[in-house]
Amino acid sequence: MKTASSSSSSHTFPVTASLCTPYLLLVPLGLLAVVLVIPSLGSSHVRSDGLGVLCRADAGGYLVAPGGGGDVTAAVAETKAVAQPKPELRLLVGVLTTPKRYERRNIVRLAYALQPAPTPANVARVDVRFVFCRVTDPVDAQLVAVEAAHHGDIIVLNCTENMNDGKTHEYLSSVPRLFASDPYDYVMKTDDDTYLRVVALVDELRSKPRDDVYLGYGFAVGDDPMQFMHGMGYVVSWDVAEWVSANEDILRYNDTHGPEDLLVGKWLNIGRRGKNRYSLRPRMYDLNWDMDNFRPDTVVVHMLKDNRRWAATFRYFNVTAGLQPSNLYHLAP
Repeated sequence: MKTASSSSSSHTFPVTASLCTPYLLLVPLGLLAVVLVIPSLGSSHVRSDGLGVLCRADAGGYLVAPGGGGDVTAAVAETKAVAQPKPELRLLVGVLTTPKRYERRNIVRLAYALQPAPTPANVARVDVRFVFCRVTDPVDAQLVAVEAAHHGDIIVLNCTENMNDGKTHEYLSSVPRLFASDPYDYVMKTDDDTYLRVVALVDELRSKPRDDVYLGYGFAVGDDPMQFMHGMGYVVSWDVAEWVSANEDILRYNDTHGPEDLLVGKWLNIGRRGKNRYSLRPRMYDLNWDMDNFRPDTVVVHMLKDNRRWAATFRYFNVTAGLQPSNLYHLAP
């Protein structure tokens, strides 16, 4: 259970239109008019357009288009007019975080931006989004709006910020509505203390079914080796997310309060969903106290709670391998 590119600016793989909701109400209207086409999570007319611009995929890596400046609608239309080969699979990665964690989000963006692209080209389209509940602090609202305008990778849900009081349910149940017009094959929930190696995960998913999938770090309960998946990061297929979204009993019985990863497993077990279960242990794991248990075949490493742990992770996986010598900086080896 939880203890807790050839574009300019971000970490996403070929990007779909990013989203925000009307809960950034404290952002000045002028900024909203420029950068937002706002879908409402509370409305029956939810749309999947919003912050950011569709960006063409190429073989070189992960792409994102900044949401600020210019005519967003025109840019989306222009990009849609360009024929794009259909990827073998599409994955949405939702990184659950909180508004004030600006430094951590910057680190996580870099963690994705500096990863190699899955091969062959167009084998996968992976979009990474940072997921908040309503942003109520006026300072955070302004800063998050600037962040969203620049990076185009923010989703704001219709909930009060929390970890184990319904946020994961809101995320999983909102995604099928928000992206109804352009659904993914898989939806992932992960956290901002998790380093996901995207190519490794894509390689795992390529051979898996596209329906009734529940994949992660299997947590054994009794004789069941995968009663639920650890909250460091787990993947469900699109149909499973749709089922969560449509299942009124989860809310009727107030079954969203408690350890979020255990509850997701409980819903799926009761509903007999996610029958295609895959545990990626030991390739998904917590980083230990001494930071000496990294694995070359890692899919996910969790518990990166501070910059020192992130630095150790980047060092092990040689994230700065492409850094060219320059007189502009002097870094210790």
